[in-house]
Amino acid sequence: MNETTTKRPSLGMALLPIAISLVIFIGGIGILKYPAELMLLFAGVVFAIFAVLHGHKFDHIIVVMGDKIKKALPAILILFSIGLLIGTWMISGTIPLFVFYGLNIIDPNYLYVLAFLVTAIVSTCVGTSWGSAGTIGVAIMSIAATMDLSLAITAGAVVSGAYFGDKLSPLSDTTNMSSLAAGSNLYEHIKHMLYTAIPSSIIAIIVFTIVGFGIETDSTQLANIQEMISGLDQLFNLNIFLLIPAIVVIAGSLMKKSPLIVLFTSAITALVIAWITQGAEVTNLFASAVSGFHVDMLGGDSSVISEEMQSLLNRGGLYSMYNATFFVFVAFFFASALEVSQALNVILERLIVHLKTIGSITFSALVTGFAVINCTSNALVSFFLVQDIYGKAYKEKKLHPVNLSRNMEDSITITEVLMPWTVSGVFMATTLGVGNFEFLPWAIFNLGGFIFSALYGFLAPYTGGFGIRKLEDEELEQVDVKESRSLQQ
Repeated sequence: MNETTTKRPSLGMALLPIAISLVIFIGGIGILKYPAELMLLFAGVVFAIFAVLHGHKFDHIIVVMGDKIKKALPAILILFSIGLLIGTWMISGTIPLFVFYGLNIIDPNYLYVLAFLVTAIVSTCVGTSWGSAGTIGVAIMSIAATMDLSLAITAGAVVSGAYFGDKLSPLSDTTNMSSLAAGSNLYEHIKHMLYTAIPSSIIAIIVFTIVGFGIETDSTQLANIQEMISGLDQLFNLNIFLLIPAIVVIAGSLMKKSPLIVLFTSAITALVIAWITQGAEVTNLFASAVSGFHVDMLGGDSSVISEEMQSLLNRGGLYSMYNATFFVFVAFFFASALEVSQALNVILERLIVHLKTIGSITFSALVTGFAVINCTSNALVSFFLVQDIYGKAYKEKKLHPVNLSRNMEDSITITEVLMPWTVSGVFMATTLGVGNFEFLPWAIFNLGGFIFSALYGFLAPYTGGFGIRKLEDEELEQVDVKESRSLQQ
């Protein structure tokens, strides 16, 4: 590409494709309910045309897209591994075991709050929202469906709990990447995030508890629960050995082993257990891993469970993640066209010079992080872009890097899942079986992080800077030394 033929768009021109894309997203996806993939493709074409009109070649967009897919390959492989895990955990009886004991133990009035607490614990242990939602989250959704409870509220609780760990676990890739991008210490970063995580969690617990108390159990619910318990007991050989695949995931994560290796090992373990304890045929074992589990694979009488209950169990497999994987490619085409067009960069660079207060800088960084992750579906790219734009402004206000790293987590990590055109959003909607805009009002933890981060910034002049860490002179000198060394390198 001949760089001399390209030109940077003016602010007015840069706003044009942004406005068109917003109309496509809000109108096409939010109002008309058109497929998110198609709308994202249309928006990508808009930015591609804009980039070409400013001298860029379309081939350059494809090259950038290839680079993004290369960097995202581990996440794509994890996506397939989750599908593999769900299918194998189903045929082994691991997920049905969780459902069985959940139905026996859990009071419907406490399901929502337990959905949040359990997934929060699991995600903190394994360091991944996808892993916790794809395993224990699936089991909780099955329990809620059997009890005839709100799937939207349950999904919101599962998502809230899943992203609690994704935000706070030292094993989480996004937690490590955000602190790295902002130049903050990992554990100082986690400690600083408690300012937003604790109040968000408290509110989530209170809301889910209150909503749960309003549930009135009727005879139909009790009949469904007993039918499911009886059916699971007849279809599966339920025993303590079925917990081994889950133990493998938790142990591997605590030992900081590669997520791909851990998930694959757990899936293989589940297949062996299914062959030994469930008596499944080898052909069906592999079929459950690839095309997903079906109750007929166990050779028992599937009529012991209603068709509605069967639909809760018949899921998983590599094929179940094909749509989400296709979405990754569409999302990266859009992100690549956006990057090459430079439209967003022009707007943000003009905005930053007008930010004078801690509140305005904080809120602008939060909004930017939310906008960028919705445009790129790539947390790593989003983290470093926000750092490039706001790092200097935070430093000039003597704000410690942990403020920026927390703002990035609260606007990028935990909000991506809320929109139906992002990779994480598609994964959660597909895995939990609930639309993003349906569970969005109930993803209380995810919404709370953004809100509390903004409040700490705006209220800083009145609260003595509560929740905001300032840079001491000595720390400011250390930041300058780090920056000078990085420039020399």
